[in-house]
Amino acid sequence: MKTIKGYHGEWNMGSPGGWEYQRIAQLLGKMAWDLILENIDVGVDIDFEHPQINAVPGFARMIMRAHENSHGRNPVHAVLLAEKETLDVVLENKNFVDYLDTLDGVKASLAGPGHLSVKNGKVCCRGEEATVIFMDFNMNVLIKIGQDEDIAPIKKAIMQGILVNPRGMEPLGAKSLFEVITEKYQELLSEDTQRHTPWTRQFYHRSTKGPEGESIEDLVAWTEEHWEDLVLKPVYGYSGHGIYVGYMKKSRKNHIQTALNAGNYIVQQMVPLSLWSEQITWPLPEERSLYLKEWQTDFRCFITDEGLQGFLARFGGIPTNVGSGGGIQPLAILKADMTPRAAVDRINQALLKLGYNALSQIQEEVNRKAIEMGFTYLLGPIMITPRPRLLTTAHLDELRKYARNLWQDAVKLEELWREGQLDHVVKIGEEEKALALNQPWRGSPALMVSDGLFSLGADLSNWALSYLSKGKEVRLCKMRKSGFHRNSIFSLRSHSTLVFR
Repeated sequence: MKTIKGYHGEWNMGSPGGWEYQRIAQLLGKMAWDLILENIDVGVDIDFEHPQINAVPGFARMIMRAHENSHGRNPVHAVLLAEKETLDVVLENKNFVDYLDTLDGVKASLAGPGHLSVKNGKVCCRGEEATVIFMDFNMNVLIKIGQDEDIAPIKKAIMQGILVNPRGMEPLGAKSLFEVITEKYQELLSEDTQRHTPWTRQFYHRSTKGPEGESIEDLVAWTEEHWEDLVLKPVYGYSGHGIYVGYMKKSRKNHIQTALNAGNYIVQQMVPLSLWSEQITWPLPEERSLYLKEWQTDFRCFITDEGLQGFLARFGGIPTNVGSGGGIQPLAILKADMTPRAAVDRINQALLKLGYNALSQIQEEVNRKAIEMGFTYLLGPIMITPRPRLLTTAHLDELRKYARNLWQDAVKLEELWREGQLDHVVKIGEEEKALALNQPWRGSPALMVSDGLFSLGADLSNWALSYLSKGKEVRLCKMRKSGFHRNSIFSLRSHSTLVFR
């Protein structure tokens, strides 16, 4: 039986991040939970420290395997390569280098492109040979940097195969790739990957097939007609930039024209908001009260050649990115003999009973610790939730299988791209293409992520269904305090209203 419903919204094969932010969120979440338990008996047994949650050790092991592939058991000099302007400000890069430095026989460096050079045919960082490099930016950024700086050492590292992620992975990060997954290569790819891939089409005036297999004469006109159920995304966008969510954006003609003018956009079926949203006890400072607020939640899986390594759980609006006002949600494994739905309800009710003053004081203590740890964005601490998002061991088993299948399918897709069979959906510049072809991946040690909009059993659609199964009929209405989005409304026969105070 499948325990996880939903879709991956995109893959990141170039420079995925967030591993360290989840590790810190786990520490802060455990701190908050311990403070909560000092004040009230919740009655739910959970584990914040399950090794499957934290991706940092698995990421480090991948770096070591990549080193061994080219340098055997010789001394390790691992370089995390980042844009020069980020060297002093990106917490997770600094922390990961510090972590690598604690490993036996490993020297780690955080460097910018200008710190690299080539001596006697070897790529060096500050004069010392670099044996393995993780580049924390994508190829298009590399090409842009090359307009002002010497990137010959980076190109040398690509040619020598010491740079991870291999550039051959990066073309698979094109969101337009999803177009072919569920219709052209069904016999080649796993059912798992296909089941979690949403209907996606490259966006321009064209005929195609719709989400239900229906014929579409003009995709642009069809998109305008079905606007509220769709999302427009740039093929190579990040941090939520340039995304137009149909139901949120009323100027559909303007947004459609903007996407057409920009080019290289996709149109994608919107994942129902209720499927990837959960209720979380949240403060109303102006009223000094608590209420159950709906947040959207996404779920990043970190995957290497070893399999599933960990997660990044974000929450917020649409999108959930921290740069767009979102936060990072602690995760915990449910040990109690109850469903995620029942556990979440019990925790939320306990926090409501705890009261505004006590919960606010706990959040203030957690925020002080977050600032102390550097867990901040712009002017303040990154938001975390007072309760974690819950997973079960059944979820972990299914996610491990999903990760294995996705890795294997991505290897197959890379080979198709190298054969030229995906050029119609993966469109990159000639210089970027040459770099990717010069360093094939073929399943070698690397880090990839899949960003999922998943239900883990406590989403609002499950909540409504649980009430229906008990013979009750409820209508959730969009109200200021409840924070419900339009697509989270369940139109049932009853006209009663549930309001959270």
